[in-house]
Amino acid sequence: MTPSDKIYTLADLDTWSFAGTALAVLGHPIKHSISPPMHNAALARMATNDPRFATWKYFRFDIAPDDLPVALKKLHACGFAGLNLTVPHKILAFHDELVKEIDPAACDIGAINTLRRTAAGWHGYNTDGYGLATGIREDLHRELAGAQIILLGAGGAARGAAVECGLQKCEKLWLVNRTPETRDQLHHRLDLAWAGNGPAVQVLDLKNPPKELPQNALVINATSAGLKPTDPLPIDLAALAAHARPAGVYDMIYNPAETPLLAQARALGIPAANGLSMLVHQGVRALEIWSEATVPVDAMRTAVHSAMKASA
Repeated sequence: MTPSDKIYTLADLDTWSFAGTALAVLGHPIKHSISPPMHNAALARMATNDPRFATWKYFRFDIAPDDLPVALKKLHACGFAGLNLTVPHKILAFHDELVKEIDPAACDIGAINTLRRTAAGWHGYNTDGYGLATGIREDLHRELAGAQIILLGAGGAARGAAVECGLQKCEKLWLVNRTPETRDQLHHRLDLAWAGNGPAVQVLDLKNPPKELPQNALVINATSAGLKPTDPLPIDLAALAAHARPAGVYDMIYNPAETPLLAQARALGIPAANGLSMLVHQGVRALEIWSEATVPVDAMRTAVHSAMKASA
């Protein structure tokens, strides 16, 4: 039996052999991912009611960005039934020729995090928005609807978050990104997608902030800043709070459990949560897509908390 806790690479697909139904997460890096124990715990629970899930297993692959097109072809040829995509593949896969169809809900985002195998290729979805909204509701007891949102980042995760904020009818969305060009591209994409029917979107330049900043805003970190201990803060909450104190901070990063951003938020007394709940709920939706069955949320939640304790 191929072990599901190993980190696989592109080279492993040349000799891949697995008799059951294979699922996987692709990322670079991928060592931090606890998606395999989360999904495998759910599948084990599902197998008690439906024996066909006893042969389903979920793996993780470290795939460099330049290798993604080849990897998607090989994974399809090897019969993988479904894939999750994490940094940096969500936008790259959206444009891959082997992704033959994209769910309409993901088209406005321009990024996908879930692929389902079809005979012709992959069918792309984005479950991040659902996971984000559900996670914020669960951990911070806040709704995106009617909220002022400060969104950090402009990559694939940020695109999913921005579109979900629009779908949930947030009051105003402030975009913050280290690279102005990428931030402005997201702003333009949202303008085209919403055509005046979405929330107001404004760019927030932290070097030259406007005189009136949003009060009681929810700060959402959709950048990868915090994955490494040496990463700089994606935003200085102390400087922001001096003008407009945030109502809460949600960091999509879940491993490490306490990023510098979250540590600063707690030091300032701002309610904060990491992305573990988002991971669970986006994973639930992805497994529903692949299995077309009811997925046990509690099994996934218990598994990720156990995995985090084990890695601490």
